[in-house]
Amino acid sequence: MRCGAGTSLGDRCEMDAIVVEDLVKRYGRLTALDGISFTVHRGEFFGFLGPNGAGKTTTVRILTGILPPDSGQARINGYDITRDEIAAKGAMGIVPEMANVYIDLTAWGNMMLMGELYGVPRRVRRQRAQQLLTEFGLWERRNDRARTFSKGMRQRLLLAMALVNAPQILFLDEPTTGIDVSSARQIRRLIAGLHSRGTTIFLTTHYIEEAERLCQRIAFIVKGRIVEINTLAELLQPVQQKQAMLISVSNPGDGLWGKLAAAFPDLEFHAVSSDQVHVESARPIGIGPLVRFIESSGAEVMEARRVRVSLEDVFVRITGIELDAMTKEKEKTGGGR
Repeated sequence: MRCGAGTSLGDRCEMDAIVVEDLVKRYGRLTALDGISFTVHRGEFFGFLGPNGAGKTTTVRILTGILPPDSGQARINGYDITRDEIAAKGAMGIVPEMANVYIDLTAWGNMMLMGELYGVPRRVRRQRAQQLLTEFGLWERRNDRARTFSKGMRQRLLLAMALVNAPQILFLDEPTTGIDVSSARQIRRLIAGLHSRGTTIFLTTHYIEEAERLCQRIAFIVKGRIVEINTLAELLQPVQQKQAMLISVSNPGDGLWGKLAAAFPDLEFHAVSSDQVHVESARPIGIGPLVRFIESSGAEVMEARRVRVSLEDVFVRITGIELDAMTKEKEKTGGGR
């Protein structure tokens, strides 16, 4: 076994693409990663979900050999990322959080440079570059400098560059952040296609809908600690049979949601914001009594609509964190649609 006998990770390396044990990373007094452990199976689409600053990018930088951990172990395809970095990197492709295409090179030039850096033979990298640029809708622009590309086009080029060495594992760090809706959808389709052909994918994102749409198994990370890790089906199972409504009000006053919870103990209330509440029940929800109670309290119901209980609701319950920041970013960029 490549992992070698005697390591605590050895028995798991042949079946898992990524094995992480007790990773710690500090920046001065700030603990970015606080002893996280997890595995990613070969061929799996694994989501790493959390708010900004949770430790997602630090994790990717350690797993891809950019940062050393302060302690702990990480193996990529059985290779220790700190001791066997070259072998480990040969198995991976990387799309970092900040796009690093070379804007003064053409799309073709970027592909050739990346292939050369990975040691891909000239004939092979030319074949792969043509195939990938065609698949990603960039072949007609292959001789244009990347500085003339939109952000969405640069992100597609970056993804193509990450695949020029035909990696077994693809790391994607916030790949759809800040790009337009059409480009985000195209990126997601391309990623899903790669996974269907057997590529192991490690996706970090703060877009709940993106993780729910793409991932098979998801880890929630908050303040450098993994608070939950499970399959999407297992995460959603406890809430799938519930009825849910979203109620929006104006002039809610102080403590309205607490008063609602006390008046309707058979319902579950989860505050979304100061003027929105998510209501859940195992049985159909009667909206009339809720509206009358809210309006008798001096507030006005602006909207009451049925909604699907989602991964976002699960995340909020497990972590106790409302996703206002994620929602604002999603609305600003359109990336979460």
